Amino acid sequence: MTALSVNNKRTLWWVYGCSLVFLVVNAICIANEFYWLNLIPPILMVVALAVVAIDKLIILCVFLTPLSINISNSEVQLGLSLPVEPILAGVLFLFVLRIIYQQKFEKRFLRHPITVAILLNLSWILITCITSELPLVSFKFFISRLWFVIPFYFICSEMFKDIKNVRRFIWSYILPLTLVIFYTLYWHLQYNFSEDSAHWVMSPFYNDHTAYGAALAMFFPALIAFVFSKEYSNNIRVIAVILLGIFTIALIFSYTRAAWVSLVGALIVYLIFVFRVKFRVLAILAVIGGIYLFVSWGDILMKLEQNRQDTSNDLGKHLQSISNISTDASNLERINRWNSAFRMFDERPIFGWGPGTYSFVYAPFQLASEKTIISTNSGDLGNAHSEYIGPLCESGILGAASFLFIFGAIIWTGWRLWYKLPKGPMRGVITSVFLGLLTYFIHGAMNNFLDTDKASVPFWGFAAMLVAADLWYDQKSDKGQVTGDKGQKMCDK
Repeated sequence: MTALSVNNKRTLWWVYGCSLVFLVVNAICIANEFYWLNLIPPILMVVALAVVAIDKLIILCVFLTPLSINISNSEVQLGLSLPVEPILAGVLFLFVLRIIYQQKFEKRFLRHPITVAILLNLSWILITCITSELPLVSFKFFISRLWFVIPFYFICSEMFKDIKNVRRFIWSYILPLTLVIFYTLYWHLQYNFSEDSAHWVMSPFYNDHTAYGAALAMFFPALIAFVFSKEYSNNIRVIAVILLGIFTIALIFSYTRAAWVSLVGALIVYLIFVFRVKFRVLAILAVIGGIYLFVSWGDILMKLEQNRQDTSNDLGKHLQSISNISTDASNLERINRWNSAFRMFDERPIFGWGPGTYSFVYAPFQLASEKTIISTNSGDLGNAHSEYIGPLCESGILGAASFLFIFGAIIWTGWRLWYKLPKGPMRGVITSVFLGLLTYFIHGAMNNFLDTDKASVPFWGFAAMLVAADLWYDQKSDKGQVTGDKGQKMCDK
């Protein structure tokens, strides 16, 4: 018997022995109502994936995201989405060790405008954590932002050198989200698809209908791209058609007005692409629109105040309620939150009150005349309700500016890619990703979800897809991956 076979035999005996000991000990623990040892096997599996196949672990996290459940503890002001966020925290730790060990990252990627914008935003968030009113809350916010950005932007940028991983990422979110849709529609049916019940029937998977609607809208363009993709067989395209129909029904009965508006905005941008409207024409139209708003703002405000259509089960009336700033509690509460945020900004315009602190400190900035029937002083009903105004009051003028820099870099990159990439399935997928991001930017004017895994996973992942397409995809073919010796060198760096 050779030394190698003896070693293999010893290894097997150790595996069998340890497994048997674990089973016996775990059985005793379960008999005594101690269940925590059951977590050891999945933890070991996650650790093994992180070491030998981190790309598969990332895809697993994407799949688990729509199914994850938020667990919060008000005593320690901590909320975690299980099981995804603890896994991401581990991935973040391993990434830091990798950077310390290798001390290098691909320079082309680091110099890309989107990467520069993200790094500037993270740097300023870190600075304002130090000056925060509640430093503990702010540093928790910063760390949670890191465990979203690092795996789904920095690590995924390497994965997305092959467009097959782009498609895997998208499908890995769509399929479990479809299960959530079935769950939501089932419970919604029990309440006759009423508008009131639409706010919570997706719980515990999504905290309310706005986050649920935002996720549906982000992946809606991708499903349309898959329906028309020549990369897929007819069977897969039929499945995409069925899923598109399911997502359409889900969007309608989500009663999420911001999601509807965001899809209309994405459609307009797509038509601009298709008809190749020149930038100067868009600039002229924007100037004309701005002048019209400035001149007619008084009349527009009067007409908005005359609209008293509240949210309704009637979809047409519900759509009309978007512009009701007189009696609609949801719209008035947003205005209350925004005005409170502006008053907070006036008091601390440079460093703000600290990332993630809005819900803890905004109460004194509310005016009695602006409060609504759903107003609260406890900060338990959300934050500033805007992806742009929130950073303004929490991280000051540079906090808002750095997020707008991310917005501008993504828009600029996505716009260029439409003209840069060859016609075909690759451009279709990348365009759908850009339009999905655009829906979130539009939605972000009225809500903000980047502190949650539900929105952060696709947002940062989609941004990484745009960068990968810009840097590494072969622009002379529709292969959607790095090719040739030069490409191999890029992958090996």
